[in-house]
Amino acid sequence: MVPLVSLSSLIKGRCDESEQVCNWVKEQTGSNKLANTADLLIGKPMAVLGLIVFGFVLRWVLHRVVDRIVSRAEDGVLPDQMNRFRRGRAARVEAAHEARNATRRVQRAKTMGSLLKSIITGLVLAIVGTMVLSEIGVNIAPIIASAGIVGLAVGFGAQSLVTDFLSGVFMIFEDQYGVGDEIDLGEAIGTVEAVSLRVTRLRDINGTVWYVRNGEIARVGNMSQNWARTVLDVSVSYDSDLVKVSRVLQDVAHDLWDDEDFKGKVLEEPSVWGVQDLGADGIAVRVALKTAPGLQWGVAREMRQRIKARFDIEGIEIPFPQRVVWHRDERSGDEAGDRAAEDAAGTNGMMGR
Repeated sequence: MVPLVSLSSLIKGRCDESEQVCNWVKEQTGSNKLANTADLLIGKPMAVLGLIVFGFVLRWVLHRVVDRIVSRAEDGVLPDQMNRFRRGRAARVEAAHEARNATRRVQRAKTMGSLLKSIITGLVLAIVGTMVLSEIGVNIAPIIASAGIVGLAVGFGAQSLVTDFLSGVFMIFEDQYGVGDEIDLGEAIGTVEAVSLRVTRLRDINGTVWYVRNGEIARVGNMSQNWARTVLDVSVSYDSDLVKVSRVLQDVAHDLWDDEDFKGKVLEEPSVWGVQDLGADGIAVRVALKTAPGLQWGVAREMRQRIKARFDIEGIEIPFPQRVVWHRDERSGDEAGDRAAEDAAGTNGMMGR
């Protein structure tokens, strides 16, 4: 049995120096038994109640601090301050970019706030609970020792779980990716649907849902963070005028930049980078467009469609593989030779005319 200080004090008939109610009643009445009874019925419950109230107040104060931090993180940098020295298209693009990132920033801040609140609640509950047990007379030394042993055992027996949790905490705090991002985890590529401390759930282009443990993620490729880029290598034939090709590509990209439907999707003036490759079938000319995150694939499809239509108008040929088929003459050698001579004679006669 765990010894209780209050019961031992009642049996011994004396008060400890820390038991103020017991000492006060003893001074007033001179009775040790009455003093210990008063401490057991009044002093201990009041001390326990005080610790519980202290724990709730401390938790509330810390949660308020976390809420203020989360609120500031949600607000971020004000778009008006960012756009104060910008004019025209740049200001509109920056405002649209900030609006798209607002949802992600709020979600990340709330996730971190929820994590911090959970940690604070657990720590406060453990500390106040231990203090309450000590106040009612429970010897907490074996409890602390047992907790250390249990923690060590859990650490050795659940190393993968601890690794998953630590990796999840760092991924959330570092904002490596969030819900809605297009990410590449190696074997799994898709859209993130949920992020927890232990696993990340994402859905690939075929609709398959992948559950990846955070501790197994060695590297992450995020295709939806801050901005993206559409890079197109357009192939043309070797007899094409490269100056004309570059001018046409620049015009097509600029028309897309000026299109009202793509305001805010294309973030900067597109540029033609020039000849990228001299291949066996043709010459590859590279054009690049900086886009909003997650929109690079739609912009690329639109660019390909417009480039094809403009090349048809300008008469620029897009090379494609060609196949030459030779038919072997199954007749005898003499007949085949005579036939070839006749064909050659007929051809020369036509050329003479």
